[in-house]
Amino acid sequence: MKIQTLLAATLLSVAISSPAWAAGDAAAGKNKSTVCAACHGPDGNSTAPDFPKLAGQQGDYLSHTLKAYKTKARTNAIMNGQAATLSDQDIADLAAYYAGQKGLSVKR
Repeated sequence: MKIQTLLAATLLSVAISSPAWAAGDAAAGKNKSTVCAACHGPDGNSTAPDFPKLAGQQGDYLSHTLKAYKTKARTNAIMNGQAATLSDQDIADLAAYYAGQKGLSVKR
């Protein structure tokens, strides 16, 4: 029983302190989105068919995608370069900002 409690406490402390679990700050994401706006629009609602709309996308999806561009698991000459300099907190902030924008919606 003591081992299970110790293990649970250790896992919890790692999860809380891990930057990968950092919550995004939408206001900070808005401030960091200037470069993104050139292609994706100021609020993530791109009007160009070649650039996806980011507004309203799920935050987890946006984070996962930016991390994939950063590690080059997903390749795009422009996005690999843009994501290369982003920290985990930058990614979380941008994801929070774009996820909170009015954009994509699902009709039910």
